Amino acid sequence: MIGLRLAFSITLALGGLFSPVATEAQQAAKIARIGWLSTSPPMGLGEAFRQGLRDLGYVEGRNVVIEYRFAEGKLERLPALAAELVALKVDVIVAAAGTPPALAAKQATRTVPIVFIAVGDPVTSGLVTSLARPGGNVTGLSGLSPELVGKRLELLTQAVPGVSRVAVLWQPGELGERTEKDMMKGVEVAARALGVRLQVVEVRRPDDFDRAFSDMTRARAGALTLLGSNMFFNERRRLVDLAANKRLPAVYLSREYVDAGGLMSYGSDLADLFRRAATYVDKILKGAKPGDLPVEQPTKFELVINLKTAKALGLTIPPSLLGRADHVVE
Repeated sequence: MIGLRLAFSITLALGGLFSPVATEAQQAAKIARIGWLSTSPPMGLGEAFRQGLRDLGYVEGRNVVIEYRFAEGKLERLPALAAELVALKVDVIVAAAGTPPALAAKQATRTVPIVFIAVGDPVTSGLVTSLARPGGNVTGLSGLSPELVGKRLELLTQAVPGVSRVAVLWQPGELGERTEKDMMKGVEVAARALGVRLQVVEVRRPDDFDRAFSDMTRARAGALTLLGSNMFFNERRRLVDLAANKRLPAVYLSREYVDAGGLMSYGSDLADLFRRAATYVDKILKGAKPGDLPVEQPTKFELVINLKTAKALGLTIPPSLLGRADHVVE
């Protein structure tokens, strides 16, 4: 009997000695699974998110796996793709670049945490209860501020004095109905205040671009501005080239367009938004509840001007506007 008790005691002692090691090994071996949902591959911005993960110690294939689902520009595919990610039992879903992916993800699950990126108005779109306390399983970063469209138009008229007609390029459904209405209202109010007429030009797929720019030429548009679109971002070099060919000065949403040769941009730093989204994912993977993580809004907006493009268009950017630029490409 004494021998049995001694053997049992030794077994307990050994179990107590080695169980923490076994537990640590299991935790170290755990691979986080992130679901990525977007209307189309966000070229460059996806890498910014992955860099954010690497900065936090995540290495793809070692301790994290990202399951990508792209709708290839077809918004109607988003609900099925969101359901696929839920069925894969991912730990968190990243709804990238716009309201539709975030809404599709929310409709697919009430339990899997969701982190959205660059949503215009997450409260009015029904994604969260409030910015300070989102509630539920959704949080993230807002980036496409509707009021910025009016500011871009104002900057464009300063860069192109005397412009009387400005084309507004947009992709219906990309931002969500409420955000699109707010943006359209914002640009219309700004246009009236600035004394310019608007030509709203709709595109649904890249094949529509040539027709859209021909419509601008026929309507004698003197400049161009854009509403947010993942497709526009991915096709930014083509858009910039078309604007150059039609000699249309344009203002864009982010500096990536200017880096591709566009005239100017005003907006939040999109790459930074995507990098910071990794911080939300990290907190959630470590146990934080999405509903307790406040929605982050951009606090800094950057104005970027390309002087080479201005020269090619025959424009002289006023010193007052140049002096306000955060970055100047020469």
